[in-house]
Amino acid sequence: MSRKELSIIHVIRSPVGGVFRHVADLSRVQVAAGHTVGLICDAAASDPLQEERIAALAAALPLGVTRIPMARAISPGDGPAALRVARCIGRLKPDVVHTHGAKGGLYGRLGAALQRRSGARVAAFYAPHGGSLHYDAGSWQGRVYFTVERALERITDGLIHVCAFEQDTYRTKVGAPRCPAHVVRNGLRPEEFEAIEPVADAADFLFIGELRAIKGVDLFIEALSLLEAEGHTPRALIVGPGSPEEQQRFHELANARVHANRVAFHPAMPAREAFAKARAVVMPSRAESLPYIVLEAAAAGVPLIASHVGGIPEVFVGEAERLVPPGDATELADAMRAALTEPKRLQAEAMLRRDRVKQSFSLDAAAGRIEAIYRETLDARYSVVRTGPVAEVDLPR
Repeated sequence: MSRKELSIIHVIRSPVGGVFRHVADLSRVQVAAGHTVGLICDAAASDPLQEERIAALAAALPLGVTRIPMARAISPGDGPAALRVARCIGRLKPDVVHTHGAKGGLYGRLGAALQRRSGARVAAFYAPHGGSLHYDAGSWQGRVYFTVERALERITDGLIHVCAFEQDTYRTKVGAPRCPAHVVRNGLRPEEFEAIEPVADAADFLFIGELRAIKGVDLFIEALSLLEAEGHTPRALIVGPGSPEEQQRFHELANARVHANRVAFHPAMPAREAFAKARAVVMPSRAESLPYIVLEAAAAGVPLIASHVGGIPEVFVGEAERLVPPGDATELADAMRAALTEPKRLQAEAMLRRDRVKQSFSLDAAAGRIEAIYRETLDARYSVVRTGPVAEVDLPR
């Protein structure tokens, strides 16, 4: 394919969290490079801040944002939703459909395949972002999802994983892919590497993310309780969206396990704004792919306590022993105690981590590699002028 601009449609289900951040950043860089870009996503968002972000992205994308109701779980609504996505793809006539997450991957790849049957020239890519890969291979959910993932490979031009861990997990749970697979790690903007200093009345610890069990909010609260039992008096801030049921659950747990007024809850806010409100960030997830919060905190030079899950060790190269076993509140409390008693050591480690991340996680480099993958695939599929091979990335293990 010649170096003409591309028409690109991203498809995700839920426009929240790290997946939306990934799509928004990538889309904006693609627009700046001269491409025509749009987004298809769920009609619902979790909070007013997220609606503002979606509106801002819609204004920045030449093809805008199309909102279609999409259920999180498998439901009778999947068929109508997939057809609406397919019609939208047919109307927009993209060169590339880049899908994200399990439901986005299902709807978008089916839509692209239908357009190809109608004679359209379009390539379909899939980025799992964890998604269905979080399920256990022996569970009924896992068997259903992985069977579907395997079948969808036949209409997929390429898998784009955000970390080596995700690629390895896909191979283990779904199988060696029958389509090309690439690893392109998430990247950050240059301004995100500016160090952040905590405000004068900063809390000791910050949890930031969706209020879900998989994110380990309960482990964070339990670790605070263990520190209190030892005589420490840590203050903590929990920032992020969640369903009414989850919010109530974690509020009640905090009230039951931690001294009054030592845990404050706050709706979603920009990550860097939240970082300034605490002296250390805690990421106690039970499962992850490559979470942006870990990258953002590392880039900001903020002391960081995180679980040894997903692609997080790829951020902690050379210091993976500092990561906490997932699901272990006692080990988490031990790491948090060190932040209280040895703050200078953790700050020095944070600055070294910032320097490493700056060298390895560039948004511009990630977007450039993804564009090269698009073009290489389109060239091969439609037998036009090639632009050269796609370079591989050396990944830490």
